[in-house]
Amino acid sequence: MFITWHGQSFFEIEIKNNQGEKIIIATDPFDESLGLKVPKIEAQILLIADACNKRASAKAIQGAPFLIDEPGEYEYKGVFVKGIAPFPVSGQGEEKEFNALYKIEAEKIKICYLGALCQKDLDENQIEEIGQVDILIIPVGGVHFVDAKAAANIVSQIEPRMIIPMCYKIQNLKQDIEGVEKFLKIMGREDVAPQKKLKIAAKDLSKDENEIVILEPQ
Repeated sequence: MFITWHGQSFFEIEIKNNQGEKIIIATDPFDESLGLKVPKIEAQILLIADACNKRASAKAIQGAPFLIDEPGEYEYKGVFVKGIAPFPVSGQGEEKEFNALYKIEAEKIKICYLGALCQKDLDENQIEEIGQVDILIIPVGGVHFVDAKAAANIVSQIEPRMIIPMCYKIQNLKQDIEGVEKFLKIMGREDVAPQKKLKIAAKDLSKDENEIVILEPQ
């Protein structure tokens, strides 16, 4: 499995199914309004957790991906995805749509992608629905998303083996949010070196919890 980050909540997850077929899963593409370069990728599965990103996917994602944008259980070409309902959220006088939190199962690895989450913690039903997690992808930048303190709290609720932070301040981003440094400090892992892409197999996952991986936007 390969995981590439394009910035914010836009990930490209490359897996092979049981037939050896390569499958690309894309999550929440953005558009030029964020100030970031929009990569064009071909994907077979598209996950939308933030309704605001539906229009952006038309520019960023090539092909005709299988769209998942609401709670439910899905299976496509040997990849299993569970969409879990978040709390309803309102902000700045307007109701803001959040479609789902997602759990992906492929190559014997369980990934939890928390999308545009802005809850301070998860309720018991959500924790039960999420279950065991190998890799947790979680916002940490605050404002419209979970901040560093809340993210650390949610990590303690889920107890993943690996954490990939997202939705934090990076170069050229036109959003005033916090950097990843505060989250790393809270987690006691200020020494984490960024990497361009994560290559991971089930056998490579640490037996210890809370390994943190910082990805450079590509």
